[in-house]
Amino acid sequence: MKTRVSGKVFVRFEQWRSLLVQSLLLGALTALIGRAFWLQAIHSTFLQQKGEERYSRILPEPASRGIIRDRNGQPLAISIPSESVWANREDLEMTVSQRDQLAALLKEDPRVMARRLRGDTGIVYLKRQLTPEIAQQIMNLKISGIFVQHGFHRAYPKSSEMAHLVGFTNADDHGQEGVELAYESLLQGVYGARRVIRDRAGHVIEDVENIRAPRQGQDMALSVDARIQHLAARELHAAIATSHAKAGAVVVLDSQTGEILALVNSPDYDPNQRVNLSGDELRNRAITDTYEPGSTMKPFTIAAALEAGRIRPDTVIPTPGGVLAIGNHLIHDDHVAASYTVSEVIEHSSNVGAARIALELPARTMWDMFTDVGFGQKPKSGFPGEAGGRLRPYQNWKPIEQATMAFGNGMTVSLLQIARAYTVFPNRGLLRPLMLVKGTPPPGHQVMTDKTAREVTAMLETVVSPEGTAPQAAVPGYRVAGKTGTAHKVLRGHYVNKYVASFIGFAPVSAPRVVVAVMIDEPAGSRYYGGQVAAPVFSALTGEIMQLLEVPPDAPNTVMGSDVSAEHHT
Repeated sequence: MKTRVSGKVFVRFEQWRSLLVQSLLLGALTALIGRAFWLQAIHSTFLQQKGEERYSRILPEPASRGIIRDRNGQPLAISIPSESVWANREDLEMTVSQRDQLAALLKEDPRVMARRLRGDTGIVYLKRQLTPEIAQQIMNLKISGIFVQHGFHRAYPKSSEMAHLVGFTNADDHGQEGVELAYESLLQGVYGARRVIRDRAGHVIEDVENIRAPRQGQDMALSVDARIQHLAARELHAAIATSHAKAGAVVVLDSQTGEILALVNSPDYDPNQRVNLSGDELRNRAITDTYEPGSTMKPFTIAAALEAGRIRPDTVIPTPGGVLAIGNHLIHDDHVAASYTVSEVIEHSSNVGAARIALELPARTMWDMFTDVGFGQKPKSGFPGEAGGRLRPYQNWKPIEQATMAFGNGMTVSLLQIARAYTVFPNRGLLRPLMLVKGTPPPGHQVMTDKTAREVTAMLETVVSPEGTAPQAAVPGYRVAGKTGTAHKVLRGHYVNKYVASFIGFAPVSAPRVVVAVMIDEPAGSRYYGGQVAAPVFSALTGEIMQLLEVPPDAPNTVMGSDVSAEHHT
């Protein structure tokens, strides 16, 4: 209310209003004191955190992957320090001159790089796997918002020779193919962390503390021999060029331990330069692709019959006219004979003889032998993408199916799968698991008697004689045993006039060391038989391996055969 005294006006507040104002001021002061006490005493870490966010950062400390080596210690995959350059759009400040210099160091078009950097927020990687020298030059430009991240990238000293076996990693150093993918958890290191202080431009000016040290990935030694791998790659590529084939593969196993000594595919690729790769180049055909094995299945049919006591090596099998009729189907031989012994069925690759032997067996007996040696199942080598092939349940077999499977039609296998199966013959009927990592061989299991394995081996040795289907598989100075295969390819459910030629064998017969499997996909021209295009690869490669491993000759007076008998290919 207003009061006039001697011409002056005084304003007098009611007492309650005065108390209200004082209470409000006191309450506000108390709230400020309480808030300050809460932030600085009870919740002090909040302010510290906000302050540290202005200058303190926790940076990841990269860890290198483990080194992959061959059985003799040769490096197959190593980690090399590299740098990645990235930009934080929120902090990015640079002149046109700095932009052009940055683009020149990154070998990019300045306008393209500028488009990538547009936007107000977000992080964008500009380049990975730079050398430390280039990264330092970029940091010397002192561009606010441009950062360098330390890391590693993989290098592959053996280039394309080991590509399908070792595989490769992606830009983030994670395994994508081969051993790099299969053993990712073992090879990959564990990142560390460190706290640093950065200036306004984002440059590290002080290391504060090491929070967690990085842990490097574990090294590993493969069972593979880089020397044998080199020889296998050379011989395969030469054969592909000579036969004008679409593709091919070679697998070399230690016949006693099951160790993978070499695995090569063609086409291949350079894992150090992976620009514009095609699916054909990346396919690990020896493991992921399946094909009808043709006559390379006959030894297992014969083994099943020997084990069942239905035949002996000298049992005579009638093959009149080289034709066998089963219902409306006809099975043919390329070489017409009235009869063959069981051994000659293998030597001359008689489909009629193999089919007659198979039809004398219960379907379950034949199926048991095939599954015992691994057909219809993944070989469990440790490689990603393994194929198990196709082997239908015996309960559903019709007579014609049982007859054709005796010589490898109507079923499929991978090259690695059938190479492993062949180890039972030089290993006295014992089948061991495949080994990709060097170590102690695990125990195997007996799938046939020693007697059966030796009898089949003796038959396989006749295949490389001048009278057999693969004299060109002979290795001068050594006794070798093996089997040819020539099978029509199946496209959209029908057989076509394209072929898969193969030869699988082992040496030396007197004291076996290796199993070598060769597959040539779609050889062109009139020379497409396994004895013509695959057997010579086996001969050249096996001879080189014998010399490399210093295996003493067991047949010093032998020479390589020159005549090639045509093998039947249905």
